[in-house]
Amino acid sequence: MKILVSNDDGILARGLELLADVCSSVGQVTVVAPDREQSGTSHSLTLHRPLRATRRADGAFQVDGTPTDCVMLALGTLMPEKPDWVISGVNHGPNMGEDVLYSGTVAAAMEGLAAGIPSIAVSYSSFDLEHLESHREILRRLIGKIVQVEDFPRETLLNVNLPGIPGDQLKGIKVTNLGNRVFHEEIARMKDPWGREIHWIGGGHVTWSGGSDSDFRAVGDGYISVTPLHVDMTNYDLLEVVRGWSLGGAD
Repeated sequence: MKILVSNDDGILARGLELLADVCSSVGQVTVVAPDREQSGTSHSLTLHRPLRATRRADGAFQVDGTPTDCVMLALGTLMPEKPDWVISGVNHGPNMGEDVLYSGTVAAAMEGLAAGIPSIAVSYSSFDLEHLESHREILRRLIGKIVQVEDFPRETLLNVNLPGIPGDQLKGIKVTNLGNRVFHEEIARMKDPWGREIHWIGGGHVTWSGGSDSDFRAVGDGYISVTPLHVDMTNYDLLEVVRGWSLGGAD
């Protein structure tokens, strides 16, 4: 089994090292990751300049681009054979609810899915990585079980979030849906050294909402959340409603 491993925290990230090591227990791993942090880059591509992929002494490739660039290069030129899986992470911080729209970690997995390869995105729900290593064994068992699933749906990726607690305190694994996240006061207004106004996106605080089966509730309760995602964003319940608007007709 051949596994492509990538991330958005960069080639030196602890989460990437852990994931690559875990995946090596179930298959042959190729690591292709950004040369620096690319958090929040979503599914962006580098189109205005060429990309450079550098082979490191440990065999991994570092790319001066986004997570999506990394997966595209891996599939298009760097790997001699198409991988059986694309697995992205382990992200330093959660990717739940609307995070999946911004996350470079999820986007790397989504790019694998777009190429017809079953994919997994893995995130650790704390930016304090103190207990990350203690999740090694449960992550190894979880990935080992997922990659053995027969007839894994090709239109779906799995978004996995590990709670930021010691591994021996985990309560189990829950299959979840996406919760809803609202940012408050996320844009900071400040002055540059010349007194001109600038804006910095980030910070603030988050309000979550969602039912008992949502990802953030599961993680908050000490469970690993596993959320199936797919790229079809069509709101099927509204198709007939919008058709009823007669948008194609002229008054």
